[in-house]
Amino acid sequence: MNIVKIILLPISFFYGLIMAIRNLFFNLKILRSKRFNIPIISVGNLSFGGTGKSPHIEYLIRLLKGKYSLATLSRGYGRKTKRFILASENSTSSDIGDESLQYKTKFRESVKVAVDENRRRGIKILFNKFPKLDVILLDDAFQHRWVKSGLSILLTDYHMLYCDDYPPPSGTLREFRCGSSRADIIIVTKTTSVLSPITRRRMTNIIKPKNYQSLYFSYIKYHDLRSLQNEDIIPKSKKFSTILLFTGIANSYPLQDRLRNKCTDLIVMEYKDHHKYSIKDISKIKKKYDDIYTKNKIIITTEKDAMRLLQPELIKFAKDLPIYYFPIEIKLHKDDAKKFDKQIIDYVKENKRNN
Repeated sequence: MNIVKIILLPISFFYGLIMAIRNLFFNLKILRSKRFNIPIISVGNLSFGGTGKSPHIEYLIRLLKGKYSLATLSRGYGRKTKRFILASENSTSSDIGDESLQYKTKFRESVKVAVDENRRRGIKILFNKFPKLDVILLDDAFQHRWVKSGLSILLTDYHMLYCDDYPPPSGTLREFRCGSSRADIIIVTKTTSVLSPITRRRMTNIIKPKNYQSLYFSYIKYHDLRSLQNEDIIPKSKKFSTILLFTGIANSYPLQDRLRNKCTDLIVMEYKDHHKYSIKDISKIKKKYDDIYTKNKIIITTEKDAMRLLQPELIKFAKDLPIYYFPIEIKLHKDDAKKFDKQIIDYVKENKRNN
């Protein structure tokens, strides 16, 4: 830790203390969590983003769709709307947020996608609209204690474990590390695709999961590049002289590492997490691309950023640019997948309502 972060530690402690008092109020039932008569699985983290919540929600959707009637519910971070909205085919990221748009675009009728800043109200509305709903997946809800999840999944980045972090301004934690004790499942995300037993043991010894907590390890699988404009268009080359990467996510280092093997020169334009792109941004990206003096060049962004570009006012300005993105999927290591899948399915079976 550098000297500036050390100096700021008292402020970090004060921030964490405020959150600890809030959690204490819930533990003492001064503030009350609401239980619902339906399996509710929450996915969240201790840090301010960047652990891979969205692709892990998608993993759960793939696991449960076709077997159960399910819905996702989030606050819809970055949307311009308020209160409850049920996603439709015409929804945009301004309506429901980029993560929710991604779920709706990928899974369509396989899952009901809803947003509401008040999760209690959102769950009640989902109940009323879909009485035969079997499962609700709460996105980014680890700190949302007004709703009592039946199964809580906590994510932590392999390269930025919550065990080594602090509340702001010295770190990125939303609360003290001890908050991890509320999780039923801990997943170390963004590991390498090959994980040695030694590394697994080392991570386990660092995290020290409780007896009631399951610990799993996941990694990112990248699919083939897709065009922003037309999914049927594929890049003419697999190796490029220059790749221009622009991102508006918390941590783009896994994608940067991947792209460095696919080009001679990687140029990165980074925006803040959940950045709302403007025509001015598109113009800057176009200028940067035009200034690259090679024919074998391409523009790449993340899947989440691609969702934000699918706005009527933006897409027409981006249509002449060769913008591609990597659809991603979460994989769990070795026996982790079987154990995790069984734990999720068993929980849903045991708690499913008799409609």
